[in-house]
Amino acid sequence: MNISQPKSYAGVALVAPTSFGYSRQSERGANWFIGRTLAQMLSTSGLKKTDVDGMAITSITLTPDSAITLTQHFGMTLRWLDQVSLGGASGIAAMQRGARAIQAGDAEVIACIGADTSIQGGFGELISQFSRFTMDASYPYGAAGPNAAFALITQRYMEQYGATREDFGHIAVSQRYNAKHYTPALLGHKPLSMGDYLTARPVAGPLHLFDCVMPCAGAEGFLLMTIERAKSLNVPYSTIAAIGELHNAFPDDPVQIRGGWAAYRDNLYNSAQVTPGDIDLLETYDDYPVISMLQFEGLGFCPEGEASQFVRATPLTFDGGGLPHNTSGGQLSVGQAGFAGGYLGLVEAIRQLNGQAVQNQVSGAMHAMVSGYGMINYDRGLCSAAAIIRGANV
Repeated sequence: MNISQPKSYAGVALVAPTSFGYSRQSERGANWFIGRTLAQMLSTSGLKKTDVDGMAITSITLTPDSAITLTQHFGMTLRWLDQVSLGGASGIAAMQRGARAIQAGDAEVIACIGADTSIQGGFGELISQFSRFTMDASYPYGAAGPNAAFALITQRYMEQYGATREDFGHIAVSQRYNAKHYTPALLGHKPLSMGDYLTARPVAGPLHLFDCVMPCAGAEGFLLMTIERAKSLNVPYSTIAAIGELHNAFPDDPVQIRGGWAAYRDNLYNSAQVTPGDIDLLETYDDYPVISMLQFEGLGFCPEGEASQFVRATPLTFDGGGLPHNTSGGQLSVGQAGFAGGYLGLVEAIRQLNGQAVQNQVSGAMHAMVSGYGMINYDRGLCSAAAIIRGANV
């Protein structure tokens, strides 16, 4: 596929990165998490609710409500509205669509929010009705949700490239270290050693306990506006250097061991005028470690099939001097708040580049790569997205 070079995202600012309300379970609905996240972003930025004239909303548990019903719930009148349901690629997609709207003058301030709740017993019901493929071709034959699909992907990757469980463990253990320095991470208070990782109970095929994300409730969000507006508010901001996305890439692969990132990564780096070596931190979508491996390769940080060697040789902690990766702990240690997981890495990257991280701040960070992956429709993730964002002073 010939992918053209996208036009610049110049002039758009990323403001008020916000993580809210992480808990193992909650009786609150998704609309409450969205509303509280919006309120916190407004407080941080100094804006009023009436200043927001656009929203991009991502949630799987918002049903039967939707983005449009939130306007009445929150008492808002909007010029621009989108509901982005691309799973782990949703945060980047919302940013891309919102940035174009800002550039076109369709809105002046857009709130991008991903949020989901988690009620007791709700996850099983949710994934059993995730898609028609799930309902018709997986559950009737005993497949147990995403663990089964990712067990197949992980096993295939191990067989094809010689990866070991210890290689995947480098990712999980490093992220738990990062989470120790990030207060909202639900598992940050629980140390994880390589021994703990390797001896954890098996779940499905080669997957063990610490290969699998923990469902939870929570929300992530940020504001989009012009750079001039951000400066007038005197708030920290970062900018968009490049964005790419591709859906249902390589559909003929019998088992997914690559995503769409490689198809547009050259455009990303060319647009941003950087190389992988210029990236100061990397935030990958990490519902399972193997998917982070695919992103290391697909984004050009190592050749295809060599992510195992890469993680063995490269420190991944925020202060390790290598490539800081999933600096808040990622979903494997923060938790997966439904589709908000597709915003977690992006919000963390904005926070890092805005100099608003605290104990886990990457020193001197100027460029961040964020990647997304999602919508496991039976046997593979259909969505891939990536973005390069940079600090305001670069």
